[in-house]
Amino acid sequence: MVQRVAVIGAGPSGLTSVKACLDEGMEPTCFESSDDMGGLWKFKEVSEPNRASIYRSLTINISKEMMCYSDFPIPADYPNYMHHSKILKYFRMYAEHFKLLQYIRFQTSVKRVAQRPDFSHTGQWEVVTENKDGLEEKHVFDAVICCSGHYTYPNLPLKDFPGIETFEGKYLHSWDYKGPEDMYGKRVVVIGIGNSGGDIAVEISRVAEQVFMSTRRGAWVIRQVSDNGLPVDMKYNTRFVHILFQLLPINFFNWFGEKKLNAMYDHTMYGLKPKHRLFSQIPVINDDLPLKILSGSVIIKPNIKEICGSAVVFDNGSTVEKVDTIVFATGYNYSFSYLPNNVLYRSGHRVGLYKHVFPPNLEHPTLAVVGFIHALGAIMPQAEIQARWVSRVFRGLKMLPSNQSMIKAVEKDTNDIEKNYIVSKLTPLQVDFVSYMDDIAAEVGVRPCLPWLFFTDYQLFKHVLWGPVTAYQYRLMGPGRWEGARKAILTQFDRMYKPLKSRKLEEKESSTTGRLVKLSLMILGGGGAVYYFHTHYPDTIPTLLSNLRIQSEHAPTV
Repeated sequence: MVQRVAVIGAGPSGLTSVKACLDEGMEPTCFESSDDMGGLWKFKEVSEPNRASIYRSLTINISKEMMCYSDFPIPADYPNYMHHSKILKYFRMYAEHFKLLQYIRFQTSVKRVAQRPDFSHTGQWEVVTENKDGLEEKHVFDAVICCSGHYTYPNLPLKDFPGIETFEGKYLHSWDYKGPEDMYGKRVVVIGIGNSGGDIAVEISRVAEQVFMSTRRGAWVIRQVSDNGLPVDMKYNTRFVHILFQLLPINFFNWFGEKKLNAMYDHTMYGLKPKHRLFSQIPVINDDLPLKILSGSVIIKPNIKEICGSAVVFDNGSTVEKVDTIVFATGYNYSFSYLPNNVLYRSGHRVGLYKHVFPPNLEHPTLAVVGFIHALGAIMPQAEIQARWVSRVFRGLKMLPSNQSMIKAVEKDTNDIEKNYIVSKLTPLQVDFVSYMDDIAAEVGVRPCLPWLFFTDYQLFKHVLWGPVTAYQYRLMGPGRWEGARKAILTQFDRMYKPLKSRKLEEKESSTTGRLVKLSLMILGGGGAVYYFHTHYPDTIPTLLSNLRIQSEHAPTV
């Protein structure tokens, strides 16, 4: 039986993995190479090798209710989109509340993880660590959870830019970028239009003479501030929308979403429009970039053809002279350098993991990867549900399929990803946030049952169906059930509004027409949910009704 578990990394994935192990009665030891927790969210003025790095002004683009752990809401007075310093403070509160700090060994890096000679019998691992003084130590663990992330090794593809060796200015990767202090009055080219590239281009444009943004494929750009000022993820990342995605063709949503985005700013006119459809790749989230393009502070350019001294030549034949700085926002390579090559299974561009967690080729399921996932949603709730599943598998409370079945599932997963999304070596995986969360929640036994809520707690049902898919939904029932989950769901919009109530104003009551429209939509949504479950899970509703009838017949009479 698994008792001692090594957790590699004390970032958001590592912290929740430590807690999940404790919840199942195991003894975790977390190894963190830095002097503090937080992983990516621990800002340092100078980037450290083999560690994730962020810039000074970074603010998360996921709202607080959508990013917090399932049994520890972020304080109501915190802003909806938090600066990295507040995110780190939240992690510290989480660690202190659940008494996790005593299980973390800081300034201790993991050098090697290998199967013990008797692995076939025990499933145990040997973990070699190195402390700040360079002293190595060997440990034996019953299981290992890898939480080292995938924003650690910057991808700097200099060979793809002919003439870079002649460049007379300075170039750097976004991993090294900390702020715009060295960019005053400069002419800057930012390569790449992901979230980091967009943020950095916008920030530099406030002080630079001119910023040019080079993109090979373009991108769909969405706003954080959605209709009526709501955070975009709380507005649209709902079960009702998810059900519609299951019922209607994806091309309809591509058309509808692209039409809505172009109504705000025409992506063709702004030079942003990509070749791919909206839901084929995670969009860029940036409220400021379109304004910077409109004001001329940022000029969109195609791919770079070559670099000649201080001049940059683009594929369309245009040239930008006197370039001082080039920022490569060109993504990251990923690696598990401490693991032996034969441990990880390869599938297409990616490390093949069963449901993105377990290597499918091991004799014993005592190695897991948590947090190695990419979706339009925060890593915290995804890593948490993964860790809860992992801890139950380690404890023997949940069994995995056979190796052959898992490998078959991995290959199908790879084909589905390549069919539905734009993938490459740098972006080898993408999943739908709600589908994936529900899938892993079903493995844990905590997936919320809409029909059951409809008949037993209609008020909660409305919030679960129409409201955002927050992590609290996975604490309503089953293993790890939290008594505060219902209240957390019913009050999630109160916490969203709290930091905005800095100037009290009188609010008008909703009109009768508005209430009727809302009631009609609720009825439509309820009918859609019932139809969805009847189609996908035909036995659920009859079984539920039968159980309710039996309970009613056996209820005591007065």
